[in-house]
Amino acid sequence: MRSMFSFRAEGDEFIPPSSKDFVLPPIFGDNEFTTKPIFLVIFSVIIISIFFIAASRKASIVPSKLQFAGESVYAYVRNDLGKDIIGHEFMRFVPYLFTLFVFILTNNIFGIVPLIQFPTMSRISFAYVLGIITFGVFHYVGIRHHGIFKYIKDILFMPGVPKPVYILLTPIEIATYLIVRPLTISLRLFANMFAGHLLLMIFILGGEHLLQGAIGLKLVSPFAFAFGIAITFFEFLVQCLQAYIFTLLTALYIGGALADEH
Repeated sequence: MRSMFSFRAEGDEFIPPSSKDFVLPPIFGDNEFTTKPIFLVIFSVIIISIFFIAASRKASIVPSKLQFAGESVYAYVRNDLGKDIIGHEFMRFVPYLFTLFVFILTNNIFGIVPLIQFPTMSRISFAYVLGIITFGVFHYVGIRHHGIFKYIKDILFMPGVPKPVYILLTPIEIATYLIVRPLTISLRLFANMFAGHLLLMIFILGGEHLLQGAIGLKLVSPFAFAFGIAITFFEFLVQCLQAYIFTLLTALYIGGALADEH
């Protein structure tokens, strides 16, 4: 991990990792498109494609372990995040939900993979892009389903609400649909990946620094490493959970856009 992040210490002083350690320099050249996060996104697309092509290449009634793993992920997204949330029109949205879930999960897990050790979604720009895509999808679905005028009217003037309430409710609904939803769905993913990985770096690099100190500090260092290992397992759970939450919220937004009253 030390090679992946700047480790700054002056004498006996330990300067803990900060947000600057997430801003990585270009691997080659002098532009922002050759940085590690960009290549990790490209790498994630490659390994996801290879895995699911291999899993489905020789599909059979009695699945192989690889086919079973691929089908299990797909069935989970289709049934739990598609069918149960969206309803009878769920199948046309399963490809997007499935791609979203697997893409986020893979890039999150990069944070605990040896030699990679960087969760791509800890860079907020990636989370924002996914939030904007989801924002566009559920609004497009709502407009196609209801028509643009009814869709906008239902957002501005929620059915069944006393007219005086619209003075307060309409601005809130506009902010919710146009700002809050895409912003919060992105920030939730980014913040969890950023905070979890920052905490992991503090314990691991802190433990390394303690090993370089006096005998008393050396005795404390195993506890720092132990916490780092425990946090790694906890971080894995958070990584899976955040992929689930982002996909779940996307399905909820799409289901809401398809509802007669949204």
